[in-house]
Amino acid sequence: MAFMEKPAANKLFLDDTAPLTAVIEASQSLHSHTADIIRVQRGISMENSWQVVRRYSDFDMLNNSLQISGLSLPLPPKKLIGNMDREFIAERQKGLQNYLNYITSNHILSNYEPVKKFLDPTNYAANYTEIALQQVSMFFRSEPKFEVVEPLKDIGWRLRKRYFLMKCKNQPKEPLVLSWADMGPDKYLQDKDFQCAIKLLPSWTHPYIYRVTFATAGESSALIIRPFNEKGTLKDLIYKAKPRDPFLKKYCNPRKIQGLELQQIKTFGRQILEVLKFLHDRGFPYGHLHASNVMLEGETCRLMDLENSLLGLPSFYRSYFTQFRKINTLESIDVHCFGHLLYEMTYGRPPDSIPLDQFPPAPSMSVVSVLESILSCEACKSGMPSVSQLLQMPLFSDVALMNTEKPQFKIPTKLKEALKTAKECMEKRLAEEQKSIYQHRRLTRAQSHHGSEEEKKKRKILARKKSKRTNCESGEEQSMKCNNSNNSGSGTSSPLTSPSSPTPPSTAEHASF
Repeated sequence: MAFMEKPAANKLFLDDTAPLTAVIEASQSLHSHTADIIRVQRGISMENSWQVVRRYSDFDMLNNSLQISGLSLPLPPKKLIGNMDREFIAERQKGLQNYLNYITSNHILSNYEPVKKFLDPTNYAANYTEIALQQVSMFFRSEPKFEVVEPLKDIGWRLRKRYFLMKCKNQPKEPLVLSWADMGPDKYLQDKDFQCAIKLLPSWTHPYIYRVTFATAGESSALIIRPFNEKGTLKDLIYKAKPRDPFLKKYCNPRKIQGLELQQIKTFGRQILEVLKFLHDRGFPYGHLHASNVMLEGETCRLMDLENSLLGLPSFYRSYFTQFRKINTLESIDVHCFGHLLYEMTYGRPPDSIPLDQFPPAPSMSVVSVLESILSCEACKSGMPSVSQLLQMPLFSDVALMNTEKPQFKIPTKLKEALKTAKECMEKRLAEEQKSIYQHRRLTRAQSHHGSEEEKKKRKILARKKSKRTNCESGEEQSMKCNNSNNSGSGTSSPLTSPSSPTPPSTAEHASF
């Protein structure tokens, strides 16, 4: 069998998308300064938590690194005099907690490397740029025709993925981009199958898949070279961003929020759905759809980063769809992610939260119909439509596709079986995580209900009633003892009776029978 027998998460590789929560537990004095003790937790398990100690200067340094986002971050101001005052320390602690809540709840900021290092220095101590450079240097020893022009710093969101601008010595005027990525927790392919799949990437062509120039893999990472498109991705078009800028600068706080025109939404949406259907029909697991993974060439969308699922990397939207147990297959993941992408194309920004009960005005009600079928409360609760069903909806069904390029996407039978098993392992890990989240949510609700003021009042009333009943029963018992004592003193005995039982007949009445 070409796979790990146990379909659990690969423990060697951390799931970087698992949300971190941070709570300031206390403050402590350090010489003339104070430091905050922060309890950090990954995911829902209290067992997966730790403490970090951070001074205000550490918060300030983190805040400076986040300024590139253009967001107004709620870091409380620094105070030089009276900063050891108890009231001030308590007030600032509240402000710092609010700051941490803001950062950890922002989908882009929470995945930013300085934030991860601030909250989890043990797991994120490595210098991933240096690791990537070492891997790339080793690659160039065997492939001297390529040359590094410059690093493309922070253009992506993944911590363990690095980008370099490249050129081929034979064609120096055609820019290339090299991406190096580490493996993730959903890497279930055996090394032989993994190497085979990576090497096939340059041979796969499709009118809506962005071509790969070169691909190779090491023991725990992969290196992919593609043409560099100066016009950028679909997300760059939506946010009017420069492709070479850092991810935070491009997408955190766009200057102008404006969706695409209806015809673009229809055309791009249809093209993306077509390639998703193609991949699903071929048995290739994707699960990594978002606007930054869609390259634009003129009016044609081309899907990128097919290697992500081979590497076992977590999806950009994983923290969203793990909340809904009906989104439990790779196809339903792609459909859910398509809903996010369609929302961005329509409104020029991501949704504030998922699920949504109401949608802002759109260029057409047919757009809202598709969004409702994916992102509404009912859809998230009952399940996603299939890709084929989306293609049949009025928004996309009348779009004429002009590209007639014939796809080339051959997968050997053995590898196809290996991909199928890997897909099942990914879905099983997802189902287990969703089950844990569901159980945790139920327990939290029960504890919250038990601790509510209304419940406390009910318990107090019941306690009073029980106390009165106990006192009443105790008084009756004492009265009975007194009566028995009196009867014993007069030399007459009588059977004991309970207050509710009938009085036994007298001996005289028995004699008459």
